[in-house]
Amino acid sequence: MGKSQKKRQMRRHNPMRVPDSHLPKGLEAAASSSSRKDAILPILQKMESVDPAERKWACVAVSNLIQNDPSTRRLLQGKNVVGALINRLSDSEEEVVVEATGSLRNLCIDGGFDICAEMYNKNILTPLKSFIPKISTTLSQYLENPKTAPENAQKHVYEFADNVITILWCLSETSNKAMNAINQVSLVPFLMSFLASRNKLPISTVTAAAQCLYVLTDENPPAIEEVRSNAPYSACILSMVQSREGVIGAKGKHKDVADDRSLTLQVLCCGILRNISPIPPPSMAATVDVDRDIVMPTLEPVLSLIELPKASQLAQEQIAKEDAIPALEKLSLKHTPKSDHKTPSELELERLEHKLRTVQLALEILTGVCATLPDPDFDVRNADGEAAEGEEEEANEDMDDEPDVDMALDDESGARPRRESNTTFFQTLVAPLLALVQPTPLSFPPLDGPSPHPPTTSALSAIHVSALECLNNIFLSLRGAKVDALRTDAASGRSVWDTVWRALSAVGTDVSKPGQERRRATWEIGVGVLWGVAEVWKGLLVPDEAHVKVLIELCNAATDEGVKVKCVGTLECLAQHPDSVDANRAIATYLLSLLPPSPAMPTPREPLLQAVSALVDIYSDETLPYDTNFRQGRFLDALVASVEGVRKAVRGIDRKKERELRVRGEEVRDNLVAFIEYRRSLGV
Repeated sequence: MGKSQKKRQMRRHNPMRVPDSHLPKGLEAAASSSSRKDAILPILQKMESVDPAERKWACVAVSNLIQNDPSTRRLLQGKNVVGALINRLSDSEEEVVVEATGSLRNLCIDGGFDICAEMYNKNILTPLKSFIPKISTTLSQYLENPKTAPENAQKHVYEFADNVITILWCLSETSNKAMNAINQVSLVPFLMSFLASRNKLPISTVTAAAQCLYVLTDENPPAIEEVRSNAPYSACILSMVQSREGVIGAKGKHKDVADDRSLTLQVLCCGILRNISPIPPPSMAATVDVDRDIVMPTLEPVLSLIELPKASQLAQEQIAKEDAIPALEKLSLKHTPKSDHKTPSELELERLEHKLRTVQLALEILTGVCATLPDPDFDVRNADGEAAEGEEEEANEDMDDEPDVDMALDDESGARPRRESNTTFFQTLVAPLLALVQPTPLSFPPLDGPSPHPPTTSALSAIHVSALECLNNIFLSLRGAKVDALRTDAASGRSVWDTVWRALSAVGTDVSKPGQERRRATWEIGVGVLWGVAEVWKGLLVPDEAHVKVLIELCNAATDEGVKVKCVGTLECLAQHPDSVDANRAIATYLLSLLPPSPAMPTPREPLLQAVSALVDIYSDETLPYDTNFRQGRFLDALVASVEGVRKAVRGIDRKKERELRVRGEEVRDNLVAFIEYRRSLGV
């Protein structure tokens, strides 16, 4: 059972703001579903006009056309709008360049990795690199003598900087090739200059710089080392968090409701500090326990920043208001569009989305924290205040028989032993996380079409997935640390179990249709949470027939071996409830069906090993009431028949390429043979 780790391709703060996977592939399909296809050709023509006003108009029009419209975005992309906009980055008119970067920025955010990859392949980095020294020089002049520049000129430069930084942030998450190229740009000093001058700059621009730095320091050694080795950099970031500006108060109220970006900035700084830890002396940050003293106190309140059902209801109200507004006149040169022109309902939806994304970002960072908790000095107390202790080292020894998984603690954070144990960790994290996994009416697109407001749906579903990843890591850690105090509270285990099932049931099992990828991801991660909960309270959860049926169906339908392993592991735990004889029989019969030689299609190796291990564990104690199933069902004969097939599967695992899996397979094989001999010796 593996912990949810933050991989680069999955770390996108905003992977695709307006998903388009529900649309059929091809330009013809995009054209047929776009209501604005007739406007595309005039826009592309005007982008090459000799009149700078027309070129500017065309760049702004692109941003307006793609807003929440994936089919038009696809159609524009097919007409090489990316190449046309990149050409405008070298335009002789500054306003055209600014608007072109704004449109490229919006394409990055709305369109995700594919568009970012296209931009990289079309050499967008060359003009972007040339902008960085120009922005630095201009900003230095404005900061030194703010009265020398008109307010409009300053606003112009700040927006331009925001656009350039956001594009670089998005490109950084496109591929390792793009990241390596960006590492050559030496962005860290440029970004840190915005953070250092944060009190003199618009917070949106500072936040964009922090977001880019957060991504750059994510498992990217060159950037990590540059920030880590520069003491003023880490001290600046630490002071931004410790200032507590914009942090939620004790009652969950934000001190500055009008500007939620200040809180986002705090959260980003927490993420940067985690990325660069451990921080060496002489930085003042070297003396701080980042997780205990910075991350947890800052991020725990963020989990309660907004109630998702209320957020969904508010979004629906604003969507209804927006739908009631008459359609705007078609774009024309006489009425030049403005990229910042938004209706009150659009602005409210943007503010709501920003809050949701802040919660998602906090969850993303906490996923890493939860992968390291509890540590050897960590206590979890039950309701009576009774402490339970578990040594991580002993737990790891007991977990050697798990499938090909690295069970070592994630040491990327460089977390040092806590000076004080967080005895309320379970209560303070699990309860709000369970609330965040519950779907709302807007959490997923309808099964028969797109969401009424894709950005809100994307943010809500991302929160559910991220909250499940945190829970997955929490319960895996608790299971590994053998927190016996939790096991004595069976009611809590049942409550958590039922709450997670309620969320998954609300998601539904129809996850195979295009556009429903987030539903599928919710199930794939959710079953990992179920396994962790079932492990912590193994033998105490009464299996429900409907739950068993869904887990079996999911295991059969899954194409990912990891999901199959999670399903088998969860079923194994449910089968060990002593008095549930019928459920035990149903589960064991299914697990036996996965063993050779019975399956029509051979079971993949890791699920096969998990099924064999599960059967051995379930029936290792012949005194339990459900052992009657083993004897009456002649399960021993089935296991004997499977031995040669298991041996063959283990021999097929390459010792050099998959060493851990091979060791795991040999252990399972030997345990199976020893178990058969033991059961035979019983003579029952």
